[in-house]
Order: sequence, then C-alpha cells, then structure tokens
Amino acid sequence: MTRPQITVRRASWLLLIVLIAGCGTTKMTDSPRAATEMLLVSQAVDMAVAKIDFTPLSGQPVFLDTTSLEKDVVDKGYVISLVRQQLLAHGALLQEERPRAVYVVELRAGALGTDRHSVMVGTPAVSLPSVVPGLPTSIPEIALAKKNDQRGVAKIGVFAYNRITGRAVWQSGTVEATSQIKDTWFFGAGPFTRGTIRQRTELAGEPLPTFPTDLFGGKGEKDAPPVSGGTAKEQFFPNNAAPAPQLPAPAALMGVTGAPILTNTPLLR
Repeated sequence: MTRPQITVRRASWLLLIVLIAGCGTTKMTDSPRAATEMLLVSQAVDMAVAKIDFTPLSGQPVFLDTTSLEKDVVDKGYVISLVRQQLLAHGALLQEERPRAVYVVELRAGALGTDRHSVMVGTPAVSLPSVVPGLPTSIPEIALAKKNDQRGVAKIGVFAYNRITGRAVWQSGTVEATSQIKDTWFFGAGPFTRGTIRQRTELAGEPLPTFPTDLFGGKGEKDAPPVSGGTAKEQFFPNNAAPAPQLPAPAALMGVTGAPILTNTPLLR
C-alpha cells in the first residue's frame, strides 16, 4: 500500500468521526424574579427582624400567629421562618398548637418590596417617523453618565398578648430596614455596582481589584456590611439540651373554664 493511499484512508476515518459526532445545546432559563430583587428584599427582612429583641419572652411557651400576613406578601415564608428563628434564639419556647401556649405573638408586615430610581445625563432613545425609505427611524441612547438605584424595604412589627386573659403583654414597635444596590455607567462603561448586597464594587458582575490606597494617605476599600443581621453565620445555642418546663394543659381537655385556668400559670413581668 502506497503512502498516498494511507493518507486517504486516515482522512476518510477522520471525516467519518466528524459526521458521527453529535452536537448538543444548553437551554438557558431565567427565574420569574430577578436574583437581585430577591436579595434586596431578604436582606431588608434580615436587618429588620434582627432589630427585634424577643428577650421578654425568654423561657415562655409562645405561639406565633401569622394570620395577619396577607397571602400575596412577598417572601412570606422567609419572613415567618426568620421570626421563628429569632424567637428561638432569644429563648422562647415555640408551640405548634395554640392551646399549648400561654402567650400569642402576632406578626404583621407593613411593607416588603423594592423601589427603583434612575437618572441619566445624555440623550435618551428616540423613535422618529419614517420619512425616507431605508433610513433608520430610531436613535439609540447616548448616555454620558447613568445611574440606577434600587432599594429593598421591610417594615415589620410584632406584639404579644396572654392567650388566657387576652391582655396585652409586649410589643416590639415598628422596625424598618432598607437594603440597596447602585449601578453606574460612565461614557458607556459599566455597570459599576456597589451596595449592601455586594461585598465590594463590581464591574459587569466581576469584583474590581483593590489597590493599596493607604500609600497615598487614604484607606483601602471597606467591605460592605454583612448581608444579614444575626443569621449569616453558623451558631450553636448552649441551652438546646435543657429540659422543657411543664406546659399548661389545654383547658378544654381538662373540662375547666373560668378563673381556675390561671392557677400556676407563669405570667410575664
């Protein structure tokens, strides 16, 4: 077999391998809500709930009432779980059944959502009427500088009352918290992104390198505040193995009503 014949055979094999090899495609999808929006809302909730001190309910059997939260509240499940965690972290004894609790903690949300504000210096995109066929009818945006700010807002409140007597015991007061992210463009370059949900300034999603600016008499870039208040790090609670105190028996099961229910019932001071 001559050398040209060997070369032709090798080329035939390579062509056969190329024809046999298949091709694949990757389907790219987006979630219904943007991740940035979800981070802004959840971080605002984290910071708001972290401001609530549930210490007055420490050691008391409580039931968390979430019926005041409307069904269409954004991230309702996250808010409820976070408040439950905060109650447990402050020593409250959560009860799954309302009759087993002495105190009822009612949760409400006044605001959970995001706001957006944009400013641009330049010429916005303009659509012109078609006068001459073939000529473009739209002028693209020409921005010398552009800024887009988005803010997450959370307004939460809780209060507690004695389930048996119906008397008010404690209220947290209204707590509010905001998170933010800022996108900036200069002469078409950007976005330069910074905010509470970013650890450092980013350019088009990639962290910018930090420079030792202290050589020039200044300070380096500071890290952004923690993305959540009191829930971002792992923590073990030292009293997790302590025995639970004796809980009051439901009055309906004992067939007792009226004043005797209050016998030996711990009251919050």
